[in-house]
Parts: sequence; C-alpha cells; structure tokens
Amino acid sequence: MSKSLHELLSLKGRTAIITGGAGYLGTAMSETLVELGANIVLASRDQAKCASRCEEIVRASGGAVRGLALELDVLQKDSIARFVDAVHAQFPAIDILINNAWSGKKNTWESIGDQDWEYDIQMSLNSVFRMTKAFFPDLKQSRGVILNIASMYGHIGPDYRIYDGERFANPPSYGAAKAGVLQFTRYLASFLSPHGIRVNALSPGAFPHPPTQKFGDFMERLSAKNPLNRIGQPDDLKGAVALLCSDAGCYMTGQNICVDGGWTIW
Repeated sequence: MSKSLHELLSLKGRTAIITGGAGYLGTAMSETLVELGANIVLASRDQAKCASRCEEIVRASGGAVRGLALELDVLQKDSIARFVDAVHAQFPAIDILINNAWSGKKNTWESIGDQDWEYDIQMSLNSVFRMTKAFFPDLKQSRGVILNIASMYGHIGPDYRIYDGERFANPPSYGAAKAGVLQFTRYLASFLSPHGIRVNALSPGAFPHPPTQKFGDFMERLSAKNPLNRIGQPDDLKGAVALLCSDAGCYMTGQNICVDGGWTIW
C-alpha cells in the first residue's frame, strides 16, 4: 500500500544536525525539521545564541521533539571531535546532516588576499568534508540523508554591475568553494549510495541578511535579476528542505535544487 504524503514527509523519531542552525537561513531549516517531527542538534560558534534559538524552536513544537544546542567550530578538527562525542552522549546516531555553516568577509577581487581566500575554502568546502567524514558511521547505520547548502554562485557567475563597491562585494572565494560543494555532493551521492545514504544540495539565490535589506537600491538590483522580481526570504527554503530531508525525496540523490526565484534560468 502506498504511503500518504503526510507519511512520506514525517521525520518523527529521526535526529538531524544543522550546522549554522541558529543563523538567518539555518533557523528556517531547523524549524522545518522540527515541524516534521525530527529531533534537532543545532551547531554554532555562538553557544548562547544557539541555545536560545534551539529553545525557541523546540518550545514552538509543544515539546514534541528534543533539541540540543552545541558549540562547534567547523574549522577546528578538535572542535568537531568534541562535537561528535557530545552528540553521541544524547543521541546514539543521527539520520540527517545539513552542512549549512558559513561566515566570511565581503572581499572584492582587488581586496582579497591569501588569508581570506583560504578561510572561505576552509569554511565553505573543507568543513563539509570534515563533518561528513565525522558522521559517516552514523549515516551508514541509519541509511541517512546529507543536505549540503551550496549557492547559485556555485554554477553561475555574479554580475559585476550589481556588486559595485566593497559594501556589496561578492567574494571570488565564495562561488569557487560552493562549486566545490556541488561537485563533492555528486561524488558523495555516487560513492555513499551502496550504504543507502542520499546526498543532495540546495542552492539559494539572493537571500540578503536583514541589515543589507535596508539598502533599497541594492535590493532593487537583486530583485530585478529574477523572474519573480523579489529577494528570497528564509521561509522560501522550507519546502525544498522538507523534500530533500524526508522520504518525499527518497528517489532523489546527487541533485542540486535551486531556490532562486528563477534567477538561473536567464
């Protein structure tokens, strides 16, 4: 007998890790998983913010799920090792890993140097490798799911006419790292498939943080670049996250879902 859509989308009894889960977009991802019934582990360098956000999200569920907030620096191998131990102290294994953590500077081609370039590659690409390696035994046991958060700039180039000046710069390291994430996603989808692990990517389009949204001229330029003529809001990601992390997407692996208002069709 076929399953209902409600059954396919249910994550009841599963446990998910979301790196950067207390951030602007990470919060919407965390809310999505909780709404579908998953326990969540939020990971962030900002422990206080992470704990507060985790409590809010779990409270909104009426206490139907468990939440855990842990400090994690994805750039440090020792921090990842401590994080793994802390997760296993509460949950025997995990079912879903969302590699979402990101931070970086608004460098231009002229301003970026070796240090910032290497930081961005470490943060956006190498951290995905390290977290996936760390939780591979769990995901193999649970026949789980990996969702890597990439970017439309992993497969298209930024329009230099939009990103004028350092305030709105698009760093060259960002798109290069995200392109690596997309290829790594395809690699993992192939080589982890014998273990029943699905691996997909989600590529957001223009989702500027609230402080940036105060600059009307820049928002107009971003909005005009896509057919829907608007920037993205965090809730716009929820449908794709639900699909890719649940059994509703159980025949999907190695894919990159663009949530960009149609930007990349032009």
